[in-house]
Amino acid sequence: MNKKRILMRNKILKELYFNNNLSCADLTNRIQKSFPVTSNLIEELLAQKLVSEKGYAPSTGGRKPLTYSIHKDVMYLVSVAMDQYVTKIVIMDMQNDFVSPIEKILLPLPNNPAALETLQQKIIELIDSSGIPTEKFVGVGIGMPGFVDVEKGINYSFLQLHGNESITTHLSKAIGLPVYIDNDSSLIALAEFYFGAAKNEKNAMVINIGWGIGLGMILNGELFRGHDGFAGEFSHIPLFLNGKLCWCGKIGCLETETSLLLMIESAKEGINSGRLSKLKSLPFDDLELAYEGIAKAVQEGDQFAAELFSKAGYNIGKGIAVLIHLLNPRKIILSGRGALAGQIWLAPIQQALNENCIPRLYQGTTIEISTLGVHAELIGAAALVMEHYEERSLLINH
Repeated sequence: MNKKRILMRNKILKELYFNNNLSCADLTNRIQKSFPVTSNLIEELLAQKLVSEKGYAPSTGGRKPLTYSIHKDVMYLVSVAMDQYVTKIVIMDMQNDFVSPIEKILLPLPNNPAALETLQQKIIELIDSSGIPTEKFVGVGIGMPGFVDVEKGINYSFLQLHGNESITTHLSKAIGLPVYIDNDSSLIALAEFYFGAAKNEKNAMVINIGWGIGLGMILNGELFRGHDGFAGEFSHIPLFLNGKLCWCGKIGCLETETSLLLMIESAKEGINSGRLSKLKSLPFDDLELAYEGIAKAVQEGDQFAAELFSKAGYNIGKGIAVLIHLLNPRKIILSGRGALAGQIWLAPIQQALNENCIPRLYQGTTIEISTLGVHAELIGAAALVMEHYEERSLLINH
């Protein structure tokens, strides 16, 4: 089979991954080929059991079109979600279901020259232990914090190799699969754009509430990365005259008054000073469990926990006011680890907008909590791999 035909087949599989069910007419428009050509390609994919018929779509006035879906076990992806302290790795199928337990690794990135080697070994071990043939893996997608150059495969903040060697090239050689990396907040926005609250949105801001406060921007219907790929450093807007030093080296960044790290530290200080709260029993040595405990406590009505969220939410709202004034988005989505707390964020954010934003500007903007939540980065890392799927020159044999 010639490469051009393989490319068209790959495009169909890619479109079915991102859109679940599509008709032949839908696919014809998306791959920009004639209906007979698309129909013939679908017949080939059906015969090879790569796709299946999924019933009829609603009628638009004529005959109901038959729709198609990709088989979930046709291919697999390795998805990696990293933050400064914890890395999660999982194998996913074509319906974004986890086919292996999420492996959680305590892997601090700052000042850790062995971090990349550890990550590489864990990925190889997961693939080897899965029992899935290597040829059924499409690739590895990795979300990571820091200044990530997607084109060069370099992270200028963490996981640096000697001579700024490409992380993607290095890992691809070692693992034997295509590897793609991107900033964690960009991948969370990608997940929301394809599968979450930003689907079909032209202009949306996706805020990654985590150990920092990241941002992914959907502008004019696509992910906006900026000139060098570093757009969205929401955490480092110099918004406060608080004298607090941020890890970036500047003073008064948004992150210094909003991050979940700050919330955990404030909870610890409050408990040590005698505040009465359910937070007294928090495992402060485990950041993830500590935040989950605060989020659970606020949902159970704990006053001190509510104060922590109110303060952080109000300050995030001040940052959102800046975004609204600059970009006038239709929707803002709160995603990432912080979305675990749910609706508790909305009231303090709205108060900040009432005080800091021109009403005519924010009245057309809705603020939503992500339904993808803590798995958004893993889903985004998988989507990153599939964005590049049509570039593959060979289709997996079955």
